[in-house]
Order: sequence, then structure tokens, then C-alpha cells
Amino acid sequence: MNAKIWMASAVLGVFACAAAVAQSSSKTGAQPVETVGVVHNPCAALPPEPAIVQAFMAQVDQAKAHHQSEPQASAEVNAASKAWNDKKALEDFGNLCRYRDANAALAPATSHRVVFMGDSITEFWGAGDPKLFTNDVVNRGISGQTTSQMVLRFQADVIDLHPAIVHILAGTNDIAGNTGPTSLDAIENNIAAMVDMARAHRIRVVLAALTPVARYPWRPSVDSIPTIKALNDWIKTYADKEGLTYVDYFTPLDDGHRGFKAKLANDGVHPNPAGYAVMSRLAKAAVVQAQSKTP
Repeated sequence: MNAKIWMASAVLGVFACAAAVAQSSSKTGAQPVETVGVVHNPCAALPPEPAIVQAFMAQVDQAKAHHQSEPQASAEVNAASKAWNDKKALEDFGNLCRYRDANAALAPATSHRVVFMGDSITEFWGAGDPKLFTNDVVNRGISGQTTSQMVLRFQADVIDLHPAIVHILAGTNDIAGNTGPTSLDAIENNIAAMVDMARAHRIRVVLAALTPVARYPWRPSVDSIPTIKALNDWIKTYADKEGLTYVDYFTPLDDGHRGFKAKLANDGVHPNPAGYAVMSRLAKAAVVQAQSKTP
């Protein structure tokens, strides 16, 4: 058979099979094959949080509300949570679905809107100092994220919200290897890409130094101290060169050995309310400074 005729026949056969399946499904009441690829609402297709994980997190929230010790997750809960997060990471690597509904529900931006873009240190800031995130100051931190993931959602979670200022605190999870091996050049390029996107839309930038970490509890083999220093040195130099507002969170939180002051942190990585109070004072001053600059 001629190759062109064979190919045409094969294509027609595929369409005929698809039509037959659809007709059969309509007659039998069977559900059609799940849609993949480009869809109207990809977030609706993401896997729901497992019931066992939901129940455990409810216990955690209840313990926090009553100022009690938080329960420890069982092996079953950890396994279910990991499987769920792995599947979500595969299907929504940038986690664009996390704030999709919240972004849609936001009121129109004021002339002084500020968006805080970052990872868990930014996300938990909302609970550590909720007063900071009022008067159109918007928290768009996502726990565990690396700069490559933030670049993917920067359009949706920053630019489309039309802020006057964006505060970027990013890079510690890259150093921890949360999305695999990376390099300082890659981290720096991702930070620079976010800055470029912001400035292209006349958004002023506050660029933050990483907070101290002597050891990542979930990745103890990583030698964080010299890498954080190297990245912070680059952030300071880059901010000065580009005329960005720079905020140094490292120095006031440093225990003198390039680790996090114990009285200001929960686990050597994440600030407690006292740590966030220190950061909030610096953040407010940095935002005021950024407001005076030309976007």
C-alpha cells in the first residue's frame, strides 16, 4: 500500500475509533476518557488532598489553637502526603493553582499594593505577623518553593495583581536542593528574571538577602553556610548595580556563626513571631524606600 494512503487510512481509523467510543459511552452512560493537555480549568483536575492528610492537619490546627504540642504524623500520613505532593508537583510544578482563586477574588489594586513573593519564610510570615499583610499588602509565599518555580508563577501571582512594589525573598530552597541539583548561576538567573519581569511592568523591586541557616533539618547533608553567603553577596551587588531596594535580613538574625538566632527561630530555618517582628520592621522601611524610587 502507498505510504500516504496508509497514513490517511490510519488517521481515519483513529477518528472512527474515537467516534465509536464516544457513541458507545453515550449509550452505556460510561464516563468519557479524562481530558488531558490544554483545558479550561487545569486546577480542577489536580488530585484532592487525601482524607487521612486532611484529618491530620485538622488535628494540627486544633493543637495550635489550644497552644498544645502538635501531633506527630504517622508513617501512613507521611506516605500519603508525599505521594499527593509528588503528583501535584508533576502536574502543577509551579503551583499556579495555589493562589488562583485568591487572585481572582482580590479587589482592584490600590496605588500602593505590595506583593510579597517567596517560599515558606514568606508564607508563614502571614501567621507570624498578620498585621503586616493588611492595607493591600499581599502574601504570595509558597512553602518549599525554589526560584525556578517562582519564575513560572510570577506572571499570575505578581504581575497580574498590578502591584506598585514586589518584595522578593527567594533562594534558600534551591540551596537545600528541593527541586534537585542546581547552581548559583541558575539561582541568580532566576532572581534576575523575576526582577526583569517586574521592571518591564513598572513594578518597583525590594530584593531581600536570605535569612541564616546553619543546617536544613530535611537536608542535613547540605553545607548551607558558604552557599548562602555567596548568594547573599551576589544579591547585594546585583541590587546595588541595578538600583533596587535591598533589605538585609541576614545580619540581624545571625547568631554570630552564620546560623539563625535560636530565640528568633522555630527550627533554625523559619522565624518565630519575634523573628518576624524583626523582619517586618525592616520590610516596612524597605517598602517606604522603594516607593520613592522610579519604577
